[in-house]
Amino acid sequence: MLRAYAAMASLICFFTASLALADQPRPWQMDLQAPASPIMHQIRWFEHYTLWFIVPVTLLVLVLLIMVAVKFRASRNPVASRTSHNTVIEIVWTVAPVLILFFLAIPSFNLLNAQLEIPDADMTVKATATQWQWNYEYEGSGETPVAFDSYMLKDPDRAAAGKTDIDRYPRLLAVDNEMIIPVGKTVRMLVTAAPSDVIHAFAMPAFGVKIDAVPGRLNETWFKADREGMYYGQCSELCGKDHAYMPIAIHVVSEEKYNTWLAQAASDLPGAYKALVADAGTAKPADGLAVAAK
Repeated sequence: MLRAYAAMASLICFFTASLALADQPRPWQMDLQAPASPIMHQIRWFEHYTLWFIVPVTLLVLVLLIMVAVKFRASRNPVASRTSHNTVIEIVWTVAPVLILFFLAIPSFNLLNAQLEIPDADMTVKATATQWQWNYEYEGSGETPVAFDSYMLKDPDRAAAGKTDIDRYPRLLAVDNEMIIPVGKTVRMLVTAAPSDVIHAFAMPAFGVKIDAVPGRLNETWFKADREGMYYGQCSELCGKDHAYMPIAIHVVSEEKYNTWLAQAASDLPGAYKALVADAGTAKPADGLAVAAK
């Protein structure tokens, strides 16, 4: 019996740990990514809420089309009706859409207000897009500001970076330098594009963030990650031939780890990242399996 419980615990650890490795697109995924911020929780709820209106309306229209095709086909009605007005039908098809839009508008405006009303931020990060990479700059990060470029991680560079785990660092989404933020902190994002560049877009599905990066314009948004992990997004504005190779990676860590990384990154950015990668490598799912199986 003890071995059975150990085996069950091992399976639970395996599946939950593998899902917690990174939030990214999944094969055959039909729903939105798992929410990792208050805004994304609201977006996911609103998406499911609208289905209660979309599905019945779609089925009703389908039934009406079938009824029209069967009941009013030419073979059954050789003499077409000349009816041009029906008061009941006109009242129904006017009132029903108004009521549906009313019930959709209220939560929609609430969500829009929550997205656009930026709360007091704990930190500010500026993201600048160029063809085809991102630059991050941490505001108020000390005498030596922490700023760095973030490029897509190439396969030959994985071993040197210590990022050989494809589940955690997926192809075409992993980067050399992730944006590091502490969990539970409100992050104000300033998003722009380099002068004389093109329009890009900063998008992070798990956080419910998507905003254009426009040359000469400074847009702002916010998010608050409620769980640690690695999160992936991409530039979501067609920006040229390498548009598909401009990923966004955000690593959410504890406040203690963030402070340690920030202090080291000011003078030794590669070393700060290597320390984070090494720390993440000590908590792989295999370690949890080994402990549970004992």
